[in-house]
Amino acid sequence: MLNLYQVSTFVTVVSEGSMTAAADKLYLTQPAVSQQIRNLEDELGVELLVRGVRQVKATPQGEILYEYAKKIIQLANQAEVSIKSIGSELKGTLKLGTLNSIGLHIMSPIVGRLLRHNPDFRVRLDYHSGPELIQQFKKGNYDVIILPKIDEEFKEAGTLGESKLLAREEMWFVGNSKDFDLPKEIEVAEMVNYPFVRMVEEYPGFENKFNALLGDKADDLKVVFESSNVGTIKRVIESGLGCGFLPAHAIKKQVRSGRLNRIYIRDFDYKMDLIFYYKANMNNANLAETLFNLISHQEKL
Repeated sequence: MLNLYQVSTFVTVVSEGSMTAAADKLYLTQPAVSQQIRNLEDELGVELLVRGVRQVKATPQGEILYEYAKKIIQLANQAEVSIKSIGSELKGTLKLGTLNSIGLHIMSPIVGRLLRHNPDFRVRLDYHSGPELIQQFKKGNYDVIILPKIDEEFKEAGTLGESKLLAREEMWFVGNSKDFDLPKEIEVAEMVNYPFVRMVEEYPGFENKFNALLGDKADDLKVVFESSNVGTIKRVIESGLGCGFLPAHAIKKQVRSGRLNRIYIRDFDYKMDLIFYYKANMNNANLAETLFNLISHQEKL
């Protein structure tokens, strides 16, 4: 019988494209991830992965398992979320703030399930810039905000209520999958040769580091479109109008399905911690705890 934990690890390896990236996301060591894959291959009696120097990819047998495994994990996740949300019997209102990119792709599925099974539960979900969310949280206008680590991404000193690590995120550089002129790998300085779609305001720490690496070439960047709305940026890139950076969680489905191509950057790798900030001694602490557990579980899958 298949081990669900090993299957989940296998799916993560294929999705991330390497043992190292999967280990980082799963908070495991690379040898531990490799051992789980070997155990799964021994159980099935076939090789599931073709190991490369920089990347791994699924064998034909691995591709079959990957498609079935995604469905199995999704169903298991939905069952656990439904069971937990029903059993929690949540009541009251939770005021939540986050970035547009986080809310659309992480929060929406969870909130929908919670509301469906808890008729006395209410959620107010707002999208603002990081600095605005931080200030409103300090004024007591939110119970929870979900942001990249505020001191690193927004240069916000000091503490902000209670906090928990929710997930580790990275920025991916992507282009249209039908643009055969795009390279598989690139350096930051070479980006000036391609139309660029820029995400603004959401992640200032990322923007500052990227601009610093561009240096004198920043003025040569051919920006054809810019927006703070990640969904709009994704559609512009999918239409073939340019390449750009997006949070990995927002585009993994498109990359896996082949609608977008991830272009690996040899001299730039940006990662960040997504933090769940919440009020200390808040009255509806059980609501925040339940929400954190459900989102955290979803992200690990």
